[in-house]
Amino acid sequence: MILGMSTSMFTLVHVILSLVGIAAGLVVMFGFLTARIFPLWNRIFLATTIATSATGFLFPFGGITPGIVIGVVSLVVLALAIVALRKGWTRTYMITAAIAEFFNVLVLIVQSFQKVPALHVYAPTGKEPVVGVCQLIVLLVFITVTVIAVRKPTPAEPALKRFAAGAR
Repeated sequence: MILGMSTSMFTLVHVILSLVGIAAGLVVMFGFLTARIFPLWNRIFLATTIATSATGFLFPFGGITPGIVIGVVSLVVLALAIVALRKGWTRTYMITAAIAEFFNVLVLIVQSFQKVPALHVYAPTGKEPVVGVCQLIVLLVFITVTVIAVRKPTPAEPALKRFAAGAR
């Protein structure tokens, strides 16, 4: 039992939070590229991504795992994202939000190869090159999108500042 739920129910809640966070994060990143801010989507992204990282620590585990390390780093990045948002450091918020979204997608890739039978056949141990290649491709996409968003002549900065002002 975890938080009064069976482990399978808790896992389902954790997975739903994660998928909602990933979907919301993609909307947020789309907003960065189009200089539009979606306040509700930003709030959903931050709340569910924090909840995903936090609930990950409640699973029974032995020792330090890659998931624990990603969870800790993700929470630090999310804390910085919230500070950046509140201080009006819009480009810092864009970068930290993108990093947090990348961590979510990185875990999604690993979990997909472990849990989805159609993918598991290609990486039964999770250490096969195909997993690393997928992660590398996603990393390159996230870096490219973030650089484009931050360097745009008209970045989402004014809209993010208005959003940040309303969030205080």
